[in-house]
Amino acid sequence: MRERRTAEQELGPIEVRVERDNVNRALSQLKRMMAREGVLKELKNRRYYEKPSVKEKRKRRDAERRRRKELRKRLSRRPR
Repeated sequence: MRERRTAEQELGPIEVRVERDNVNRALSQLKRMMAREGVLKELKNRRYYEKPSVKEKRKRRDAERRRRKELRKRLSRRPR
């Protein structure tokens, strides 16, 4: 189970160190970290205004998707 983040960790900056002038590797690390944290998804969602009714529907759809995914995980872990 994933551990919950504190407010400080949630708002902290995303940092990547560039080692031995390997900027490409640092950039790909940064992209992975941003994707993992959901920054890219948040930017995409905020690109355009979303009506409250559409926002609710999207959140409900996403929640249902997460529930189905969790259910699939549980069913696949059950001993046969």
